[in-house]
Amino acid sequence: MRKLWTILLLAALTACSSGLADGGKVTPTATAPAGAGPGEPRDVVTGLAVPWAITFLPGGDALVTERDTARLLRVTRDGKVTSLGTIPGVSAAGEGGLMGVAAKDQQVFLYYTAEQDNRIVRYQLTGDRLGDERVLVRGIPKGAIHNGGRLAFGPDGFLYASTGETGEDQLAQQRDSLGGKILRMTVDGAPAPGNPFGTLVYSYGHRNVQGLAWDRSGRLYASEFGQNTYDEVNLIKAGGNYGWPEVEGRSDDSRYVNPIVTWSTDEASPSGMAYANGSLWVGALRGTRLWQVPLAADGSAGTPVAHFTGRYGRLRAVTAAPDGTLWVGTSNKDGRGSPRPGDDRILSVPLS
Repeated sequence: MRKLWTILLLAALTACSSGLADGGKVTPTATAPAGAGPGEPRDVVTGLAVPWAITFLPGGDALVTERDTARLLRVTRDGKVTSLGTIPGVSAAGEGGLMGVAAKDQQVFLYYTAEQDNRIVRYQLTGDRLGDERVLVRGIPKGAIHNGGRLAFGPDGFLYASTGETGEDQLAQQRDSLGGKILRMTVDGAPAPGNPFGTLVYSYGHRNVQGLAWDRSGRLYASEFGQNTYDEVNLIKAGGNYGWPEVEGRSDDSRYVNPIVTWSTDEASPSGMAYANGSLWVGALRGTRLWQVPLAADGSAGTPVAHFTGRYGRLRAVTAAPDGTLWVGTSNKDGRGSPRPGDDRILSVPLS
């Protein structure tokens, strides 16, 4: 009788779970070969402090944000660093500060934590001089954790931003909140034409997205932090609900879009992400490695491959450079890592 009760209890617990049993494994959704791995990295620049994001200007120089110092840097391919200034109004605390950066022509777009909110702003860049700030979006929820922060231009010419739910998990399901979302907008901060709800919101039900990338077919992917068990890479659909906080990882509930890959949180805590050579490349913070996620022709994922595990510590910024390499930034001075000589650094990683 005791054995029967044990079997019934286990069955009931399984039935009550919203996630599938394999939700926390490194779970692919297709059989796409990974291809050749990366080559030997080289240091582009050392001695930085939490380089959060990297983008490239038309001339080939990079713009780099430092989260805690609020500095915006110009970095050349040979490692020359020029400070373009400290961004006023940044309130760096916890996981907040100066985060995302994107560029279009000579316009620079920044995502940062202010005194009362997270916001998206625009500057005109002339040489090494920033013009006056224009606030495009204000009122994005801020918190000690989960501020999102990634900015990137899509192939459609619109600006995308990732936001977090600041630890207030129900914000992710509230379509009238900017927390726990992917946003899509014009260069003036207006909702982009065709947005699914007529607002800035493009997708919702996110916990804390910090990576955005598009494949050669124009499909959008996002990397997302789980809570204690399941980190994710998601293929983003306009209007899609990605389940948080009702679901972490995969589920059998048709209301929510399942991730194409899940990891256990000790293997990933995925942040920056780029697409190159048929794969997504995802920087892992807690996992201290660079994940290669091969993509099939239909956008599904093959088996991920880990590179440089433990070699450089926490990896946050990952961007495809104009010369075909990846630029990868470490985040060992963010209060959760163990700084090494030369940290924080930006690495140039060659791809075959």
